[in-house]
Amino acid sequence: MSVLVTGGAGYIGSHTCVELLNAGEEIVVMDNFCNSKPEAVERIKQLTGKDFKFYEADLLHPDEMETIFAENEIEIVIHFAGLKAVGESVQKPLLYYHNNITGTLILCETMKRHNVKKIVFSSSATVYGNPHTVPIKEDFPLSTTNPYGSTKLMLEQILTDLNVADPEWNVTLLRYFNPIGAHKSGLLGENPNGIPNNLMPYICQVAEGILPQLNVFGNDYPTHDGTGVRDYIHVVDLALGHLKAVEKAREIGGVNAYNLGTGTGYSVLDIVKAFETVNQIKVPYVIAPRRAGDIPECYADPAKAKEVLGWEAKYGIEDMCRDSWNFIQKNK
Repeated sequence: MSVLVTGGAGYIGSHTCVELLNAGEEIVVMDNFCNSKPEAVERIKQLTGKDFKFYEADLLHPDEMETIFAENEIEIVIHFAGLKAVGESVQKPLLYYHNNITGTLILCETMKRHNVKKIVFSSSATVYGNPHTVPIKEDFPLSTTNPYGSTKLMLEQILTDLNVADPEWNVTLLRYFNPIGAHKSGLLGENPNGIPNNLMPYICQVAEGILPQLNVFGNDYPTHDGTGVRDYIHVVDLALGHLKAVEKAREIGGVNAYNLGTGTGYSVLDIVKAFETVNQIKVPYVIAPRRAGDIPECYADPAKAKEVLGWEAKYGIEDMCRDSWNFIQKNK
């Protein structure tokens, strides 16, 4: 029996594949490479010394999904595949709703046909909207401020409704905070196609000289330095959270939501300064207008993940900045 990893060549997916294989799990991986690269698949094999089946496939193509399930004994699905840029989702809402929701519906329909009813869903802290207080707990009210977040919240509801209709559906909702960093080998990291939408790849491209400066979107938020505060989590910690979620899904049923974060908030400028200090390189920046859909402050209370999953983040902000730059330096 295998774990199917959708979007397994992507940033978080590829790191999760490494941790699954290192823990002795059998995996099947699919990706359409819309925001990832084929090299990631080979590097997963290189890092682990293990082979696995890979399919270049798209969730929006039911025949391709049917082939994957027909050719493999799938026990559980970790569902990463989806578009994920907040700013782009505001500009292209139909693209996000179609890709993320329709793709997941096709996945779930295929799972149902093949009697696969365990899913670990890649959700997001965006489902908490603009929280009234921080740190954020799993039982906080849910709302969204952008179409990307809305797709995550709608999919959480759809998966919950599946469980209501058929309690055999076992649903784990992992609400990520802000993953950054890279594998310490430098073989895997975040390397988006085109201009980056996330902070760390943007910082790295500025440090490389590819982009002239970092745009800091807003310095008038009610935070310690006016810039947005987020809970940044090392991608390897996040990957290990998925491994723990898979293990727990074999023990308990129902619908279970967990925050995956460190519980500490850092501002945009905190990250810039830490990156400059750790890597001994300047990152020029300018203050730009606030970005649609952004909120002032967002960080986790990760106590439930520690108590139930036995998981907690181990890596600090210096590790995240060092590993991110190491990946870029080794993959110019």
